[in-house]
Amino acid sequence: MKGFIFTEFLEMVEDQFGLEITDSIIENSELPSEGIYTSVGTYDFNEMVSLLTNLSSEVKMSPNDLLYAFGLYLFDSLGKAHPEIIKSYASPIALLNSIEDHIHVHVKKLYPDAELPSFTIIEKTDTSLSMIYSSSRGLYSLAHGLMEKAFTHFKSSAEISYELLKEDGTQVKFHIVQHG
Repeated sequence: MKGFIFTEFLEMVEDQFGLEITDSIIENSELPSEGIYTSVGTYDFNEMVSLLTNLSSEVKMSPNDLLYAFGLYLFDSLGKAHPEIIKSYASPIALLNSIEDHIHVHVKKLYPDAELPSFTIIEKTDTSLSMIYSSSRGLYSLAHGLMEKAFTHFKSSAEISYELLKEDGTQVKFHIVQHG
């Protein structure tokens, strides 16, 4: 998993829960990297699982709620790091519709070894989108947060619902209906 995700996750933890919680989850996670991440490095996904598990225990929030919060946080970080990507879209539906064909292509150029989820569009209109999220990591709540924040970014709102197609969250159907 790319170091950028780790550094942003720890920044979110510090911003939302404080330095003491951040230090505690790093210490309690027994990380091979010792919690020292660079944005360009690559780290074992199990380190993220350990950090997330310990954060969940510390703050008494479910891992999925924390991943959703991280998705909301991460959208802004990605937007600051790569504003040209978001600026090329006129609406959140257009942005979400182009995840596979444009956004992930751009990410792969920057991070060739990145393991990205796939999004298969099932149905699209000007104001709605249905798609299947697939990833062996089951981070659909992170994707949900990113989707929600896309609508906020475009000063719009949406109803985003999802259905777990596989109980472990590795395959999830999202249905998005934009409002105003």
